[in-house]
Amino acid sequence: MEVTEIMRYLPHRYPFLLVDRVVDCEPGKWLRAIKNVTYNEPQFTGHFPHQPILPGVLIIEAMAQSTGLLAAKTAPEVLGEGKVYYLVGVDKVRFKRPVVPGDQLTLITEYVRHKRNIWSFSCKAEVDGDFVASAEIMCAAAEPDA
Repeated sequence: MEVTEIMRYLPHRYPFLLVDRVVDCEPGKWLRAIKNVTYNEPQFTGHFPHQPILPGVLIIEAMAQSTGLLAAKTAPEVLGEGKVYYLVGVDKVRFKRPVVPGDQLTLITEYVRHKRNIWSFSCKAEVDGDFVASAEIMCAAAEPDA
């Protein structure tokens, strides 16, 4: 799935669309996506000017966006185009090492369960196969406001 298809499912746009490509997906099970980290992204002007590091909250957001893509591929009738997908919970967040410009962040998302309108996922992020971060993420779909 390339960025034009990703934008059909996620409402995010530059500079907040944080998934560049989905490399592999098994709906209902898992999804693997990438985010290319480049120096010209706006957060690096202040985080930190002399030692740029991708903020942890943006790593979490990238993982959350990947859950939206897996959910949309798993249940397009519930979470497909035209739906708004809200982050409702983040648990057990862990960070191991910084992510810097030039890194390619691999986002690995696994479907855990859903109950009513709440979907749960186990996510991790890697760079070159090395663990960077992990989190349990919960999201919910809703109709967009008119």
